[in-house]
Amino acid sequence: MTVLVFLDPGSEHGRIADATRPQLMATDLGATRGDGIFESLLVIHGTPRKLQAHLDRLDVSARAMHLDIPDQHAWRRAITTALTEFAATEQADAPEVVLKLITTRGAEGAAAPTSWVSAFLPPATSQAQRETGIAVLLLDRGYDSTIAERAPWLLQGAKTLSYAVNMAAIRYAKDQGADDVIFTSSDGKVLEGPTSTVLIARQREGVKELLTPRRDSGILPGTTQGALFSAAEEAGWKLGYGPLEPDDLKTADAVWLISSIRLLAPVNSIDGNPISTSPALTFELTTLLENIV
Repeated sequence: MTVLVFLDPGSEHGRIADATRPQLMATDLGATRGDGIFESLLVIHGTPRKLQAHLDRLDVSARAMHLDIPDQHAWRRAITTALTEFAATEQADAPEVVLKLITTRGAEGAAAPTSWVSAFLPPATSQAQRETGIAVLLLDRGYDSTIAERAPWLLQGAKTLSYAVNMAAIRYAKDQGADDVIFTSSDGKVLEGPTSTVLIARQREGVKELLTPRRDSGILPGTTQGALFSAAEEAGWKLGYGPLEPDDLKTADAVWLISSIRLLAPVNSIDGNPISTSPALTFELTTLLENIV
């Protein structure tokens, strides 16, 4: 069951559409060229998590794409409509719901973008991977860690619809018996997962340190990582932003992939080799995440 709400100028609170029927023009540039942006966020017991952070990042992606999108008030109204409509379905008692906000450049030749909100249940693997952890492969992304500064037209750090390479990487990992991927740069730096941010923890003489790759290395700034960093700092953790290399992953006390939908997934192995895990640290950070709205 998916609820679909389009942001149309003539519908102040969004236009509810039938998700089982065709809705997108065949000439829409989001479909034909992947020319668009999106955000995915988790709703827990009816409350969207980190909504402002996602709306702000959507605006950043839009500016990078020179894409004119609805304002944040319009998105909030459409989100309210989508959640109200979802609450009327037989899945209303689901503890978690995924919201996806999408804008494309519109149909070829159109003067306005196509924008919509969808609401649906998260994949079953999300909860399972939080609980049991994941096996990952390190894969070369094919460019160095300075590419974002040298080639802004590659849109590093924008959340675009062009996810074919990301999905191909995950399929490759599954073909090799793994669950997910951590991308590395051609100059040997850790970047991010196809749909997630990398976190590592180190404990030295009673000091707990949480690290993530440098944001200027061409990665998407993670909203969940940012929120967790703020909560962890208040809880007494030391924070750091790389640069990280593969050996840092293999020698850390714990490694996670973190994202808005899956939340915190412990990494159990890299390239088939087990690494250190810490159920205690995972529990502590998961508890911090649960209090973030």
